[in-house]
Amino acid sequence: MRSVLLHLHPAKVSAAALRLRRTFGLGGMAALLIFMQVITGIMLRFYYVPNPAEAYNSILLLKNHVLFGQFIRNIHYWSGVFLLLIAFLHFLRVFFTGAYRGIRTINWLFGLILLILIVAANFTGYLLPWDQLAYWAITVSTNIIGYLPWAGKSLRTFIIGGRELDAGTLQNFFTFHTAVVPLLLITLAIYHFWRVRKAGGILLPGSTEKPDMVPVVPNLVFRELIASLLLMAVLFTFAAVFNAPLLEKANPAYSMNPTKAPWYFGGVQELLMHFHPFFAAFVIPLAVLVFLSAIPFIKYDEEPVGQWFYSDLGKKSSKSTMLFAGFITLAGILFNAYVFNFEIMMPGMPAVISNGIIPLLILLLFMTAYYRFCLGPLKLSKPELVQAAFVFIMIAFIVLTVVGVFFRGKDMELTWPWRV
Repeated sequence: MRSVLLHLHPAKVSAAALRLRRTFGLGGMAALLIFMQVITGIMLRFYYVPNPAEAYNSILLLKNHVLFGQFIRNIHYWSGVFLLLIAFLHFLRVFFTGAYRGIRTINWLFGLILLILIVAANFTGYLLPWDQLAYWAITVSTNIIGYLPWAGKSLRTFIIGGRELDAGTLQNFFTFHTAVVPLLLITLAIYHFWRVRKAGGILLPGSTEKPDMVPVVPNLVFRELIASLLLMAVLFTFAAVFNAPLLEKANPAYSMNPTKAPWYFGGVQELLMHFHPFFAAFVIPLAVLVFLSAIPFIKYDEEPVGQWFYSDLGKKSSKSTMLFAGFITLAGILFNAYVFNFEIMMPGMPAVISNGIIPLLILLLFMTAYYRFCLGPLKLSKPELVQAAFVFIMIAFIVLTVVGVFFRGKDMELTWPWRV
């Protein structure tokens, strides 16, 4: 047991690393939630039947006739949601403390892969109840995949096992959700934690003095235990109060209105409301992924300092960029919905231009003006500029997701959440 513990933790750790605001315990929480997903998933497998004729009834059996069946399903559902949110917060924490350069570069890339795998775990599990909500959400999501150029339709056919969602689709998703994704996720998570240890632990603000080292047991382990108990208390409370969603059995002949993708794809679906599918489903997501992957490889003149937002100037520029990104994203959504729809107002022009290139150029024009008149005079360093670009992308994504999930009603029209 001690050898396993020392594989994840060194014998001693810097006392400064124990402060809550350094990591907020997010990495450890994510590991605990992965463990909860595995344990509850194994329990659910005893009753779940991956066949369209029986899948929904097996969920009803769990809900109505198995002792604590609904509670276990709720824990599994909410631990998946919490895992995605906490992993995303951990991703933000790593970036804003600069822990993505030097010896930590490779681990940043593995962190991105882990985040994608967590999304994949949620996505492949979403269909398994085989109810109306799951069926049509996955239909919309896989249709988005079909928009990818060249290989999109073939990739969609491979994922769903045919042209439409059927028994093959459910079997594919079940296999990925219970075997392929968990194996990759657990293996890479262990390697990810090991890389953190090999890098000397979390990145701390530099100091000329020798750090004060304290034993991991009980100093760090005790704090991790407290954080784990608090997380379990919140998770179990959610599982006891809020049931995992379940509508009537899936009916391919009757579509829901509105038909929405799972909430973590709400931002991409919202992009499709404003951009040509080639840009919304391929160009913009690919550009974001390339940017996130390239962040550690940019040549920086300054060393990472382990300080939140890099500097006071970095904090100031991040706050202003957050406001700008939120405003320009929301304004663009409202402008396109109520004032000027590019595709409708430019008849005869190819949609890829009127609803793709033109609005994208307008967005880039606003971003250039913001840099010229707001960020430029601040004379930001390269890490601070990269941080501002990162903040813009994250805030735009969050606004798009919130609008897509909560403010789209019947026929995907904008409306207030209480009218959805």
